[in-house]
Amino acid sequence: MASPRSSLRSPLGAVRGLGSAKDGTHHWWLQRVSAIALVPLTIWFVASLVVLAGSPYEVFTAWVAQPLVAVLLGLFVGVGFWHLKLGAQVVIEDYIHTESTKIVVQLLVNFATVALAVAALFSILKIAI
Repeated sequence: MASPRSSLRSPLGAVRGLGSAKDGTHHWWLQRVSAIALVPLTIWFVASLVVLAGSPYEVFTAWVAQPLVAVLLGLFVGVGFWHLKLGAQVVIEDYIHTESTKIVVQLLVNFATVALAVAALFSILKIAI
């Protein structure tokens, strides 16, 4: 067994037990799956907005109130914010080098994405119900 001094792992990596391909691969797959899910959802959302462009408020709210539309909007918001959080996490981990700053920024990003996703989902539900 190699001594801690001869290990290529950082002290934090040794404590966490994470090394090459133990956490990054899972994160990579999650980001790809969310990106693939966003492709049809984004196409549907943009096409719907194009069709609804210039429509009065009542038409838009009636559209959102349809069960299938509300579910698809909820999926679009949920997957979109999840994908945003995953991507921001990678950027933070790669470009912020001070550990305390990295933790604070990660907490802020996590809080902001959850708060915005909850607000968007609440808005959809309020119109749909």
